[in-house]
Amino acid sequence: MKKLNVTLLLLLSLHAPAFAQYADQPKNQWQQYFEQIADYDDIEDNNMEDMYERLCELEASPINLNTATADDLKQLSFLNSTQIEELTEYLDRYRPLQSMGELSMLQTLDPVRLNMLQCFVFIGNEKKDKQFPDVKDILKYGKHELVATASIPFYERKGDRSGYLGYQYKHWMRYTFKFGRYVQAGITGAQDAGEPFFANGNNMGYDHYAYYAIVRKLGCLKTLALGQYKVRLGMGLIMNTGFALGKTTSLVFSSPTNNISPNASRSDAYYLQGTAATIALGKHTDITAFASYRKIDATLNDDGSIRTLLHTGYHRTISEIRRKHNSAQWTTGAAIRWQNYGLHLGANTIYTTYNRELHPNTSQLFRLYDPKGKSFYNGSIDYGFINSWLNINGETALNNEGAIATINSISLKACSSLTLTAIQRFYSYRYYSLFSSSFSDGGKVQNESGIYLGAKWSPLSRLSILAYSDYAYFPWARYTASKTSHSWDNMLQTTYTISRRLTLSTRYRLRIRQQDYNNAETTKKKILINKTEHRARLSLAYNGKHFNAKTQIDGAYAVFPSGMQGLENSCGGMIMQTIGYNHDAITVAVNVGYFNTQDYNSRIYAYERSTLYSFNFPMYYGEGMRGALFVRGSIGNSLIIIGKVGTTKYFDRDVISSSYQQINSSWKTDMDLQVKWKF
Repeated sequence: MKKLNVTLLLLLSLHAPAFAQYADQPKNQWQQYFEQIADYDDIEDNNMEDMYERLCELEASPINLNTATADDLKQLSFLNSTQIEELTEYLDRYRPLQSMGELSMLQTLDPVRLNMLQCFVFIGNEKKDKQFPDVKDILKYGKHELVATASIPFYERKGDRSGYLGYQYKHWMRYTFKFGRYVQAGITGAQDAGEPFFANGNNMGYDHYAYYAIVRKLGCLKTLALGQYKVRLGMGLIMNTGFALGKTTSLVFSSPTNNISPNASRSDAYYLQGTAATIALGKHTDITAFASYRKIDATLNDDGSIRTLLHTGYHRTISEIRRKHNSAQWTTGAAIRWQNYGLHLGANTIYTTYNRELHPNTSQLFRLYDPKGKSFYNGSIDYGFINSWLNINGETALNNEGAIATINSISLKACSSLTLTAIQRFYSYRYYSLFSSSFSDGGKVQNESGIYLGAKWSPLSRLSILAYSDYAYFPWARYTASKTSHSWDNMLQTTYTISRRLTLSTRYRLRIRQQDYNNAETTKKKILINKTEHRARLSLAYNGKHFNAKTQIDGAYAVFPSGMQGLENSCGGMIMQTIGYNHDAITVAVNVGYFNTQDYNSRIYAYERSTLYSFNFPMYYGEGMRGALFVRGSIGNSLIIIGKVGTTKYFDRDVISSSYQQINSSWKTDMDLQVKWKF
């Protein structure tokens, strides 16, 4: 799994007329907006998963605005940095608030963001006692949550018959204990389909466990993490095990800095294990330090060195189990950050060593500058300035070979209706960091230079426009391109609020990217050609108090230069209808869609509501239909039961997928069951 671009949806947002008009919307209304900011690049990189999960966690544990600190408000990543600064200042001056309507006084908050706030915050009592609670009170008044989920396939894969060592069912459980925002602890156990359970080395049952304990606001100790956790420093050039903002989300969201968060993920990758802490050295200065030791998966060379670090987390076959935790990784790091009057400066460093040498296969040109050796270190400085109309952020980093990486962004509020954003990055082809994740086109903080220009404009109260243009240059070979190449990516999205309940949204994306072409009959060597992709979306959504519906049409067209034998232009589309009903304790949603694409190049992604903490954005190509039924019921305030059945019928094939994942049928049907108990 790759990195995963927080947080949220607020895109289709940017349109509502008045906050009061949306007060009767359900609390989970934000999920209907999430898909509007999900580009298919982010989905394929799993960059939205962590963002989605954090929003689910925040919805389950909303923030009390009357007791919230600046650090608490930074969790509201659907607000940009300027809006968070203004909200913090307003709360410090006018607390305690009596209603959410008071926030309409904030100049930088549009009605939709006010509406989104009600999903993640509440107006509670202002507690005068700011001391850390007693252990007795924590144990007595803390809240428990238990979630259990199972996925049942109504089909058999080839690996289920012979190959996979476990059964075909996927399941996971999660226990969480919370006391306000002071204490949080939990454990997650996860099992992928085909992985052995209490067998073949999994003596503890689940294939993967995530466990953590987090303490916040204990005197000068702002955050203490034990167990598994995630860290982001600066803008992610040397350390970011969470999400990175994508091209659309960069126009809407803010990204956390020097942030420590618990790892409750079901993924066996992109986390640290040990301890981490942030301590306030004074009113304006924080220091963060962490230490981690964990076993990792890797493919090994014949001499026992590491060829490839693995992040899939799959342990279904004998060969996959042999690669499980066959290497070890030690990581330490520290950061100091100063901020005052909108200005912030920071210095960051990390050091990583392995129990085996890293020896990648450098015969592949795009791997020539992959990290080699046993020990690695990176250092960086980050900097920025924020006021009511200007937001500047940047980070410059070095690795142990002296290679440089830098990213710098500026966001300018030109007027009340127009915000302009520019992002520049330069990542040397010799630069690497084993934990980096930041804004990029190629998916890596390496071998890329580029400039991104974006705008968010609301020329009318009912109309919002998002647009960006991004040019990227790759000075060295990359995957699918054996020489210097470039990419140009453009997007335009409009959202028009026809009425209080009815919203029309459009999106068009044009992307030109160079890739290798090699035809032995016509060329003796690889040449670069342009692959041009056109993607469009038209959606009409109705959001009532109890009923909601959406009709969505997606189209894709991939174009290659003429005369390229073996490469054909590809087009495809999908139409999907979603209908939902919610009232008191019951929520029902049904979606039906038809897709028809010529091949994988014109594939379509479509969001589908799923169980809690599960981000579901299936990909479709070929010809077929998709249908799903989602039902959620609540029993009191303690018990939630969710069921979902989804099926896909392909008209152009009798076999689905290949290798161990092959299904000898044109039907693929799954059922998900989930129970959530709060006590």
